[in-house]
Amino acid sequence: MNRTRIVFFVVVLLALIIVGASLAWRALRQPEPLTVKPRGPIQVRVITALPVEPWVRAAARQFNDKEHKLEGEPIQVEIIAMDGLAALGKWDRDEFGVLGERSLEELSVEERERLERFPTVWIPDSRYLVELANVTYKERLGRDVFLTDGEYRARPIAISLFAWGIYESRARVLEARFGEINWHTIHDAAIAKGGWPELGGPPEWGFFKLVVPNPRKNVGGLAAMIAAAGEYYGRPDISTADVTNPEFQRWLGELMSAVTDVSGGSAYTAEDFALFGYSVGDGGQLLESDLLTNMIGIETRWAEPLRIYYPKYVTWFDFPFTVWMGPETTAPEKNAALEFERFLLSPEIQRQAVAYGLRPANPEVSVTEGDSLFVRYQDRGVRPVVPRTEAMRSPDRDVLLALLRWFDLNVAQR
Repeated sequence: MNRTRIVFFVVVLLALIIVGASLAWRALRQPEPLTVKPRGPIQVRVITALPVEPWVRAAARQFNDKEHKLEGEPIQVEIIAMDGLAALGKWDRDEFGVLGERSLEELSVEERERLERFPTVWIPDSRYLVELANVTYKERLGRDVFLTDGEYRARPIAISLFAWGIYESRARVLEARFGEINWHTIHDAAIAKGGWPELGGPPEWGFFKLVVPNPRKNVGGLAAMIAAAGEYYGRPDISTADVTNPEFQRWLGELMSAVTDVSGGSAYTAEDFALFGYSVGDGGQLLESDLLTNMIGIETRWAEPLRIYYPKYVTWFDFPFTVWMGPETTAPEKNAALEFERFLLSPEIQRQAVAYGLRPANPEVSVTEGDSLFVRYQDRGVRPVVPRTEAMRSPDRDVLLALLRWFDLNVAQR
């Protein structure tokens, strides 16, 4: 081999060494990807609305006990109970710690630790809360973080609605006086200066007491006020102009004056209704599933059943299973979430939802199977099938904020 060829091969070899070293150096210096790396079991963290939390938590225990796996890796589901409105506030304030355009290297130790607890799934009370959160992040990030179509779309896992639950003795008096139970009836009962005697009831009942969840602790409180506005205006869609109308606010203020201890009320209003009975209230509009699961406790403690009535404008909660689609969670975590979603929608677990007073999202399951709460309490007014022709429409963010502001200024501080 002549000298020229030797020099040529040496030059080529040196070039290859330099290129290889350069590529290796660049690989070592490359920032970590924006996706959080899984550690150990695939963790699926699920923020769950309060009304479905007992059922979802029980289902998660069963799911974990069955040792489900994804591509050979175990899946571990963790349930975090949180009111839908409280969760929406955390999304709006970015308290969960979205990466945005940053890499992991740019995060502080505290931010990294918070990211380790980033929610994989959100199950709020209603789809409109998902839509409100998505609008906020679309403005912030320029993309959707919760999807409305495709494999990862938000899907209802159970259904419930708002209904009137009133002690039977009180309901009979109200029906004799007003003919039917609705928000106008409740308003007139609330402003009766002579209390129950004026309405036709005994003096020992005192004044009419309304049960409404505290909207700062339970999204049902807002739903109740929106439903009241629907009946006040005689239509299912409510605007900001409607809730800021002085005449409506005066009417709503008179209505809410009958609510007992709003400031100290807990997030579990129906449970309080069962525990403390008449001291909490004579009746109110609450989530049907909460009323059904507390019926036995109410009858046992107070020796008087509740009557269930369905309003003209029905407020539905659909509890959508919503997967976060940002880089803050890994692809295995997102796919593991879908495994849990399929488990929740299986006939076996949907039948368990019925046992919690929830209406199934799986059409294969009926609310009238066996000794369900819907069958057991039909003589109390429970309807297995409720018409959906006049469902209350979802309020926008401005309506929610206006009602919350009115509540803070006129009810919460009294």
